[in-house]
Amino acid sequence: MKYVYYFLILVFVAFAGVQYNDPDSALWILLYLLPILFIWRKIKGTQPNETLYFVGLMYIFWAINQFPPEWEGLTLDAMGMKTINIELGRESLGLGFTGLVLWVLTFLK
Repeated sequence: MKYVYYFLILVFVAFAGVQYNDPDSALWILLYLLPILFIWRKIKGTQPNETLYFVGLMYIFWAINQFPPEWEGLTLDAMGMKTINIELGRESLGLGFTGLVLWVLTFLK
C-alpha cells in the first residue's frame, strides 16, 4: 500500500509543479502540497481519518462551487486559455480529484 501512497505524493507534486505560471499560484501550490502532508502522516500512522474525511469534504464543496457556469471543456486553443470557464473547469476537476483521493485515503489502511 505504501507504493500507492508514494505514487499519490508524486502526482500531487506534479500538480503543484504545473501551477507556477498561474496568477494565484501560491494558493494552488499550497492546495496541492497539503495532501502530501496528509499522505505522509498516513504512511507514518499519525493521521486521523476524520481529518482526511473533513478536509476532503471541503475540497469537494470547493470543487462544486468552482465549477464553471458554462462547461467549455479543458483544452487550449492556439492562443492559449480561451475563456475563464476553461480555467474554472480545470480548477474544479483538480479540487474534486484531491477531495476524492482524501476520501479514499480515509478508508485505506
